[in-house]
Amino acid sequence: MRLVLAFLKLVRFPNLLFIALTQILFQFCIFQPLYKSEIPADDFRHFILILFASLFIAAGGYIINDYFDINIDEVNRPARLVVDRVIHRRWAIAWHFMLSGAGILLSVFAFPFPEKWYLILANILCVVLLWFYSARFKKMLLIGNVVISLLTSWTILVLFFSKLSFRDAFEADHSRFFRIAFLYAGFAFIISLIREAVKDMEDMAGDARYGCKTMPVMWGVQTTKVYVAIWLTVMLSLLLLLQIYVLQFRWWLAIAYCIPMLVVPAGVALWKLKQSRSTEDFRKLSRLAKWIMLAGILSMLFFCIYL
Repeated sequence: MRLVLAFLKLVRFPNLLFIALTQILFQFCIFQPLYKSEIPADDFRHFILILFASLFIAAGGYIINDYFDINIDEVNRPARLVVDRVIHRRWAIAWHFMLSGAGILLSVFAFPFPEKWYLILANILCVVLLWFYSARFKKMLLIGNVVISLLTSWTILVLFFSKLSFRDAFEADHSRFFRIAFLYAGFAFIISLIREAVKDMEDMAGDARYGCKTMPVMWGVQTTKVYVAIWLTVMLSLLLLLQIYVLQFRWWLAIAYCIPMLVVPAGVALWKLKQSRSTEDFRKLSRLAKWIMLAGILSMLFFCIYL
Protein backbone atom coordinates (compact mmCIF):
# COMPACT_ATOMS: atom_id res chain seq x y z
CA MET A 1 0.00 0.00 0.00
CA ARG A 2 2.88 2.39 0.81
CA LEU A 3 4.30 1.82 -2.67
CA VAL A 4 0.92 2.46 -4.32
CA LEU A 5 0.42 5.71 -2.39
CA ALA A 6 3.95 6.80 -3.26
CA PHE A 7 3.30 6.11 -6.95
CA LEU A 8 0.06 8.10 -6.87
CA LYS A 9 1.96 10.97 -5.25
CA LEU A 10 4.70 10.67 -7.88
CA VAL A 11 2.26 10.99 -10.79
CA ARG A 12 0.33 13.80 -9.03
CA PHE A 13 -2.96 11.87 -9.00
CA PRO A 14 -5.11 14.94 -8.08
CA ASN A 15 -3.64 16.82 -11.06
CA LEU A 16 -4.46 13.88 -13.33
CA LEU A 17 -8.04 14.10 -12.06
CA PHE A 18 -8.01 17.78 -13.10
CA ILE A 19 -6.99 16.80 -16.63
CA ALA A 20 -9.59 14.04 -16.81
CA LEU A 21 -12.34 16.33 -15.50
CA THR A 22 -11.40 19.04 -18.01
CA GLN A 23 -11.55 16.72 -21.00
CA ILE A 24 -14.70 14.91 -19.83
CA LEU A 25 -16.60 18.16 -19.31
CA PHE A 26 -15.38 19.55 -22.64
CA GLN A 27 -16.52 16.38 -24.40
CA PHE A 28 -19.95 16.03 -22.79
CA CYS A 29 -20.90 19.61 -21.91
CA ILE A 30 -19.56 21.49 -24.93
CA PHE A 31 -18.84 19.25 -27.92
CA GLN A 32 -21.82 16.91 -27.66
CA PRO A 33 -24.48 19.63 -27.07
CA LEU A 34 -23.08 21.62 -30.03
CA TYR A 35 -22.98 18.67 -32.45
CA LYS A 36 -25.88 16.52 -31.26
CA SER A 37 -26.83 15.09 -34.65
CA GLU A 38 -23.36 15.08 -36.23
CA ILE A 39 -21.34 12.97 -33.79
CA PRO A 40 -19.53 10.08 -35.55
CA ALA A 41 -20.24 6.56 -34.31
CA ASP A 42 -16.66 6.00 -33.14
CA ASP A 43 -16.30 9.39 -31.44
CA PHE A 44 -16.55 8.04 -27.88
CA ARG A 45 -13.84 5.42 -28.52
CA HIS A 46 -11.52 8.11 -29.88
CA PHE A 47 -12.29 10.33 -26.89
CA ILE A 48 -11.35 7.59 -24.40
CA LEU A 49 -8.07 7.00 -26.24
CA ILE A 50 -7.27 10.75 -26.24
CA LEU A 51 -8.16 11.01 -22.55
CA PHE A 52 -5.83 8.20 -21.50
CA ALA A 53 -3.10 9.39 -23.88
CA SER A 54 -3.24 12.78 -22.15
CA LEU A 55 -3.19 11.21 -18.68
CA PHE A 56 -0.28 8.90 -19.45
CA ILE A 57 1.80 11.68 -21.03
CA ALA A 58 1.10 13.99 -18.07
CA ALA A 59 1.92 11.24 -15.54
CA GLY A 60 5.20 10.52 -17.34
CA GLY A 61 5.97 14.24 -17.25
CA TYR A 62 5.40 14.47 -13.51
CA ILE A 63 7.69 11.50 -12.92
CA ILE A 64 10.57 12.90 -14.98
CA ASN A 65 10.13 16.25 -13.24
CA ASP A 66 10.64 14.61 -9.84
CA TYR A 67 13.53 12.54 -11.23
CA PHE A 68 15.47 15.69 -12.14
CA ASP A 69 14.34 17.65 -9.05
CA ILE A 70 15.50 15.39 -6.22
CA ASN A 71 17.99 17.89 -4.80
CA ILE A 72 15.70 20.90 -5.18
CA ASP A 73 12.73 19.05 -3.62
CA GLU A 74 14.86 18.11 -0.62
CA VAL A 75 14.88 21.84 0.16
CA ASN A 76 11.47 22.97 -1.13
CA ARG A 77 9.22 19.95 -0.53
CA PRO A 78 10.99 17.30 1.57
CA ALA A 79 7.69 15.71 2.66
CA ARG A 80 6.66 15.13 -0.96
CA LEU A 81 9.90 13.48 -2.04
CA VAL A 82 9.28 9.99 -3.44
CA VAL A 83 12.13 9.24 -5.84
CA ASP A 84 15.05 7.54 -4.05
CA ARG A 85 13.06 7.42 -0.81
CA VAL A 86 10.26 5.02 -1.75
CA ILE A 87 10.70 4.46 -5.50
CA HIS A 88 14.19 3.88 -6.88
CA ARG A 89 15.51 6.27 -9.54
CA ARG A 90 15.76 3.42 -12.06
CA TRP A 91 12.10 2.52 -11.57
CA ALA A 92 11.13 6.18 -11.86
CA ILE A 93 12.84 6.58 -15.23
CA ALA A 94 11.38 3.23 -16.37
CA TRP A 95 7.87 4.36 -15.44
CA HIS A 96 8.44 7.64 -17.28
CA PHE A 97 9.32 5.83 -20.50
CA MET A 98 6.50 3.28 -20.12
CA LEU A 99 3.79 5.88 -19.46
CA SER A 100 5.04 8.34 -22.09
CA GLY A 101 5.38 5.51 -24.62
CA ALA A 102 1.85 4.33 -23.82
CA GLY A 103 0.58 7.88 -24.30
CA ILE A 104 2.20 8.13 -27.73
CA LEU A 105 0.91 4.67 -28.72
CA LEU A 106 -2.65 5.60 -27.70
CA SER A 107 -2.29 8.81 -29.72
CA VAL A 108 -1.52 6.73 -32.81
CA PHE A 109 -4.77 4.80 -32.29
CA ALA A 110 -6.77 7.90 -31.32
CA PHE A 111 -5.95 10.10 -34.31
CA PRO A 112 -6.63 8.69 -37.79
CA PHE A 113 -3.49 8.57 -39.91
CA PRO A 114 -2.69 10.27 -42.27
CA GLU A 115 -5.55 12.79 -41.81
CA LYS A 116 -4.41 13.96 -38.38
CA TRP A 117 -0.76 13.03 -38.27
CA TYR A 118 0.00 16.47 -36.84
CA LEU A 119 -1.87 15.64 -33.61
CA ILE A 120 0.25 12.51 -33.12
CA LEU A 121 3.31 14.67 -33.71
CA ALA A 122 1.97 17.26 -31.25
CA ASN A 123 1.62 14.65 -28.48
CA ILE A 124 5.13 13.39 -29.20
CA LEU A 125 6.27 17.02 -28.91
CA CYS A 126 4.49 17.21 -25.52
CA VAL A 127 6.60 14.29 -24.25
CA VAL A 128 9.79 15.92 -25.55
CA LEU A 129 8.87 19.30 -24.04
CA LEU A 130 8.12 17.71 -20.66
CA TRP A 131 11.56 16.07 -20.66
CA PHE A 132 13.38 19.28 -21.57
CA TYR A 133 11.20 21.27 -19.18
CA SER A 134 12.30 19.02 -16.32
CA ALA A 135 15.94 18.90 -17.39
CA ARG A 136 16.49 22.51 -18.50
CA PHE A 137 13.56 24.80 -19.23
CA LYS A 138 12.19 25.06 -15.68
CA LYS A 139 15.58 26.41 -14.56
CA MET A 140 15.48 29.16 -17.22
CA LEU A 141 13.85 32.55 -16.97
CA LEU A 142 10.16 32.41 -18.04
CA ILE A 143 10.65 29.63 -20.63
CA GLY A 144 9.57 26.84 -18.29
CA ASN A 145 6.47 28.76 -17.18
CA VAL A 146 5.39 29.39 -20.78
CA VAL A 147 5.98 25.74 -21.75
CA ILE A 148 3.84 24.40 -18.89
CA SER A 149 1.10 26.95 -19.63
CA LEU A 150 1.02 25.93 -23.30
CA LEU A 151 0.85 22.26 -22.35
CA THR A 152 -2.02 23.01 -19.96
CA SER A 153 -4.00 24.75 -22.70
CA TRP A 154 -3.23 21.83 -25.06
CA THR A 155 -5.34 19.61 -22.78
CA ILE A 156 -8.37 21.39 -24.27
CA LEU A 157 -7.08 22.18 -27.74
CA VAL A 158 -6.13 18.56 -28.47
CA LEU A 159 -9.80 17.63 -28.13
CA PHE A 160 -10.91 20.58 -30.24
CA PHE A 161 -8.58 19.72 -33.12
CA SER A 162 -9.43 16.02 -32.83
CA LYS A 163 -13.06 16.80 -33.71
CA LEU A 164 -12.42 18.90 -36.81
CA SER A 165 -9.88 18.96 -39.59
CA PHE A 166 -7.32 21.73 -39.28
CA ARG A 167 -8.93 23.66 -42.13
CA ASP A 168 -12.53 23.23 -40.89
CA ALA A 169 -11.58 24.31 -37.36
CA PHE A 170 -11.25 27.94 -38.51
CA GLU A 171 -14.36 28.11 -40.72
CA ALA A 172 -17.45 30.13 -39.81
CA ASP A 173 -19.63 27.01 -39.47
CA HIS A 174 -17.66 26.01 -36.39
CA SER A 175 -17.07 29.49 -34.99
CA ARG A 176 -19.01 28.84 -31.78
CA PHE A 177 -17.03 25.71 -31.00
CA PHE A 178 -13.82 27.58 -31.86
CA ARG A 179 -14.63 30.50 -29.53
CA ILE A 180 -15.52 28.29 -26.58
CA ALA A 181 -12.46 26.04 -27.01
CA PHE A 182 -10.03 28.95 -27.25
CA LEU A 183 -11.78 30.77 -24.39
CA TYR A 184 -11.06 27.87 -22.05
CA ALA A 185 -7.59 27.26 -23.51
CA GLY A 186 -6.78 30.94 -22.98
CA PHE A 187 -8.08 30.79 -19.41
CA ALA A 188 -5.96 27.68 -18.75
CA PHE A 189 -2.90 29.40 -20.21
CA ILE A 190 -3.26 32.56 -18.10
CA ILE A 191 -4.07 30.85 -14.80
CA SER A 192 -1.14 28.47 -15.35
CA LEU A 193 1.23 31.41 -15.96
CA ILE A 194 0.01 32.91 -12.69
CA ARG A 195 0.34 29.71 -10.70
CA GLU A 196 3.77 28.82 -12.08
CA ALA A 197 5.13 32.26 -11.12
CA VAL A 198 3.62 31.93 -7.63
CA LYS A 199 5.20 28.48 -7.27
CA ASP A 200 8.54 29.98 -8.31
CA MET A 201 8.26 32.41 -5.39
CA GLU A 202 7.28 29.55 -3.09
CA ASP A 203 10.26 27.45 -4.24
CA MET A 204 12.80 30.26 -4.33
CA ALA A 205 15.06 28.83 -1.60
CA GLY A 206 15.78 25.53 -3.32
CA ASP A 207 15.86 27.07 -6.80
CA ALA A 208 18.46 29.64 -5.76
CA ARG A 209 20.65 27.01 -4.10
CA TYR A 210 20.81 24.85 -7.23
CA GLY A 211 21.28 27.57 -9.83
CA CYS A 212 17.76 27.89 -11.26
CA LYS A 213 17.29 31.19 -13.07
CA THR A 214 13.61 31.63 -12.24
CA MET A 215 11.99 35.06 -12.15
CA PRO A 216 12.16 35.62 -8.36
CA VAL A 217 15.79 34.44 -8.29
CA MET A 218 16.84 36.69 -11.18
CA TRP A 219 14.54 39.70 -10.77
CA GLY A 220 13.47 39.48 -7.14
CA VAL A 221 10.17 38.75 -5.43
CA GLN A 222 8.73 42.25 -5.85
CA THR A 223 9.19 42.25 -9.63
CA THR A 224 7.66 38.75 -9.82
CA LYS A 225 4.68 39.97 -7.79
CA VAL A 226 4.17 42.81 -10.28
CA TYR A 227 4.29 40.26 -13.13
CA VAL A 228 1.69 38.07 -11.38
CA ALA A 229 -0.46 41.13 -10.57
CA ILE A 230 -0.51 42.11 -14.27
CA TRP A 231 -1.70 38.66 -15.34
CA LEU A 232 -4.26 38.54 -12.50
CA THR A 233 -5.57 41.95 -13.62
CA VAL A 234 -5.78 40.74 -17.23
CA MET A 235 -7.68 37.62 -16.17
CA LEU A 236 -9.99 39.55 -13.85
CA SER A 237 -10.76 42.11 -16.57
CA LEU A 238 -11.51 39.39 -19.11
CA LEU A 239 -13.77 37.57 -16.65
CA LEU A 240 -15.72 40.77 -15.97
CA LEU A 241 -16.02 41.52 -19.70
CA LEU A 242 -17.25 37.98 -20.26
CA GLN A 243 -19.99 38.44 -17.64
CA ILE A 244 -21.09 41.65 -19.40
CA TYR A 245 -21.05 39.87 -22.77
CA VAL A 246 -23.28 36.96 -21.66
CA LEU A 247 -25.84 39.34 -20.16
CA GLN A 248 -27.37 39.64 -23.64
CA PHE A 249 -28.08 35.90 -23.61
CA ARG A 250 -29.65 36.07 -20.11
CA TRP A 251 -27.40 33.36 -18.74
CA TRP A 252 -28.27 34.38 -15.19
CA LEU A 253 -27.33 31.08 -13.57
CA ALA A 254 -23.87 31.09 -15.17
CA ILE A 255 -23.29 34.70 -14.09
CA ALA A 256 -24.46 33.88 -10.56
CA TYR A 257 -21.83 31.12 -10.51
CA CYS A 258 -18.93 32.94 -12.15
CA ILE A 259 -18.99 36.10 -10.05
CA PRO A 260 -18.59 34.45 -6.60
CA MET A 261 -16.57 31.45 -7.82
CA LEU A 262 -14.22 33.09 -10.34
CA VAL A 263 -14.33 36.89 -10.25
CA VAL A 264 -14.28 37.29 -6.46
CA PRO A 265 -11.48 34.69 -5.89
CA ALA A 266 -9.40 36.38 -8.63
CA GLY A 267 -9.85 39.69 -6.81
CA VAL A 268 -8.95 38.06 -3.49
CA ALA A 269 -5.83 36.56 -5.09
CA LEU A 270 -4.79 40.03 -6.28
CA TRP A 271 -5.28 41.41 -2.77
CA LYS A 272 -3.46 38.50 -1.09
CA LEU A 273 -0.57 38.79 -3.53
CA LYS A 274 0.28 42.24 -2.18
CA GLN A 275 0.37 40.89 1.39
CA SER A 276 2.30 37.68 0.65
CA ARG A 277 5.77 37.52 2.15
CA SER A 278 6.58 34.01 3.35
CA THR A 279 6.75 30.61 1.66
CA GLU A 280 3.49 29.68 3.39
CA ASP A 281 1.80 32.82 2.00
CA PHE A 282 2.80 31.85 -1.54
CA ARG A 283 1.70 28.27 -0.94
CA LYS A 284 -1.77 29.48 0.04
CA LEU A 285 -1.86 31.74 -3.01
CA SER A 286 -0.92 28.77 -5.22
CA ARG A 287 -3.82 26.79 -3.73
CA LEU A 288 -6.18 29.69 -4.45
CA ALA A 289 -5.00 29.75 -8.07
CA LYS A 290 -5.70 26.03 -8.28
CA TRP A 291 -9.19 26.63 -6.89
CA ILE A 292 -9.83 29.29 -9.57
CA MET A 293 -8.67 26.77 -12.18
CA LEU A 294 -11.09 24.14 -10.83
CA ALA A 295 -13.97 26.64 -10.73
CA GLY A 296 -13.21 27.57 -14.34
CA ILE A 297 -13.28 23.92 -15.40
CA LEU A 298 -16.59 23.32 -13.62
CA SER A 299 -18.16 26.30 -15.41
CA MET A 300 -18.35 24.06 -18.50
CA LEU A 301 -21.34 22.41 -16.84
CA PHE A 302 -23.47 25.43 -17.71
CA PHE A 303 -23.12 24.77 -21.42
CA CYS A 304 -25.21 21.61 -20.87
CA ILE A 305 -28.02 23.98 -19.92
CA TYR A 306 -27.56 26.80 -22.45
CA LEU A 307 -26.32 25.11 -25.63
